[in-house]
Amino acid sequence: MESIGLLLGRVVVGLLMAGHGAQKLLGWFGGYGLQKTGDFFAQLGFRPGRAFAAAAALSEITGGLLIALGLFGPVGPALMVSVMIVAAGTVHWGHGLFASTNGVELPLLYAAAGVALALTGPGPYSLDAWLGIESPWTRATKLIVLGLGIAGGLANLTLRARPAATVRA
Repeated sequence: MESIGLLLGRVVVGLLMAGHGAQKLLGWFGGYGLQKTGDFFAQLGFRPGRAFAAAAALSEITGGLLIALGLFGPVGPALMVSVMIVAAGTVHWGHGLFASTNGVELPLLYAAAGVALALTGPGPYSLDAWLGIESPWTRATKLIVLGLGIAGGLANLTLRARPAATVRA
């Protein structure tokens, strides 16, 4: 039963994350598409905005599909964690916890799911299991890949241009 639960959770979280990226990249599912999302990213201080928006969208789509398929162990979850760190730190931080105030609830849920999936692995109902490529994903490699995802998200935050501080006389 645990394997079926993991499969269900993986597919739902993965497909929702891929859809989240498709909103940014393609304008699907009520999204704004790459140009408008890029403009928003530029307003947040990520320049060039379109390039950062494309990177975020492709990370969400790729990560989500890898999670849903159960392919390449912690890689998909690490991509999702990386993007959610940036989302939480730039768009949602300072707005409280819950989504009703644009708080960190949604990126926190996705990031927590990503960490959990990276640590547990995709389970027996996955492409990794079907292809017999589960063995590289030891405890150490899972932690390394997850750590790289976290580091990537934090590094991305440092690339953000901060608005100049107003000097008062």
